[in-house]
Amino acid sequence: MNKSFLLILVAVFCAFSSEAQNTTFNEGDKVLNLGLGFGSTLYSGSYYKSKIPPVSASFEVGVKDELFDENSSLGVGGYFGYTGAKWEYSGYGWDYSSVIIGARGALHYQFIEKLDTYTGLMLGYNIVSSKSHGTVGTITNSVGSGLTYSWILGGRYYFNESIAGLLELGYGVSYLNIGVALKF
Repeated sequence: MNKSFLLILVAVFCAFSSEAQNTTFNEGDKVLNLGLGFGSTLYSGSYYKSKIPPVSASFEVGVKDELFDENSSLGVGGYFGYTGAKWEYSGYGWDYSSVIIGARGALHYQFIEKLDTYTGLMLGYNIVSSKSHGTVGTITNSVGSGLTYSWILGGRYYFNESIAGLLELGYGVSYLNIGVALKF
């Protein structure tokens, strides 16, 4: 990720500075995150061509307020991510797809008004399937499936009581996840 993008991201977060009071994520809140990923953590290299961009959905419930002080809270929930890629070389190749299903927990801390910042961990299972194409014939199999984990650092900026813009950095289905969050 280039340094210019990170500087712009920090500037945007700082631009919304004001006195903090935890009103963005509390015990009992339910939030659905829907995101589009950039920079696949699963398929990279010169022979991989993106077939399906990383997409993800997560659902989180606030389970505990005031862990450290009035600005902190804890949330738990589920995660679903999907991506696909094509690997080709000299007339043959493979189509891959990955589905990640997992559970995640996040520690929330509100530094500035309307911005819910958090860090967390996800533990899940990556279901990988592949299908050959080209001169090798057609072979379908599942290889590489197994346990997976990721760390996230994220923020949700609330435009109103129930709709927020979402930005997450980490190592799930993608390095950067941008999307929308809906609070119920």
